[in-house]
Amino acid sequence: MSAQYTGDVEVGGPAQTRELPGLTVTKLAVSEMANNVYLLTSTATGQSLLVDAAAEPAALLALVGDADVRTVVTTHGHWDHHRALPEVVAATGAQTVAHPADAADLPVPVTRPVEHGDTVAVGDQVLEVVHLRGHTPGSIALVWRGGDEAGTHVFTGDSLFPGGVGNTQGDTARFTSLLDDVRARLFDVLPDETWVYPGHGADTTLGAERPALDEWRSRGW
Repeated sequence: MSAQYTGDVEVGGPAQTRELPGLTVTKLAVSEMANNVYLLTSTATGQSLLVDAAAEPAALLALVGDADVRTVVTTHGHWDHHRALPEVVAATGAQTVAHPADAADLPVPVTRPVEHGDTVAVGDQVLEVVHLRGHTPGSIALVWRGGDEAGTHVFTGDSLFPGGVGNTQGDTARFTSLLDDVRARLFDVLPDETWVYPGHGADTTLGAERPALDEWRSRGW
């Protein structure tokens, strides 16, 4: 992997790139909401996938450059995660992927709806779709299992951050649903070394967050 990759990016600053065996991950922060955008590229095929065309289409198209972007995945329907989607799709011709429960909130049609357990390809690499209900009805994460050398990596949108799960607006049922899903569908099945790439802010690992799960539940957010 790239020795300089830390996952700490700032709006207006440069992207950071992580070279993993089989997959390159490039992270960029955009917009007044400091959204993270991730460009994933298959090492073998050169085909790419973009996670959350959040904002600043010129910056995203500069990030994409000549990459062969086949797919744009939107992790959930909140406005700050898809404002540049029309321009990115128009420029790349990429298919749009999202969960059907959030599809109506996107500014372009979803050409490939996905459910929990589906997969999305990036060239020869496979991303597993994990439905995490609570932040929005259709929030999804993407899990990439890179094997012994590359490890496991998950792109969580706004469902999991360093220090807690995503905002559920004080709704106890939504919070319980989200924490239950995050625990059962991520923490209970993926190793501590799993690298977490959230929709805003710094990266983390499941192992760094695992000791606080009971505390999150007791505090209710």
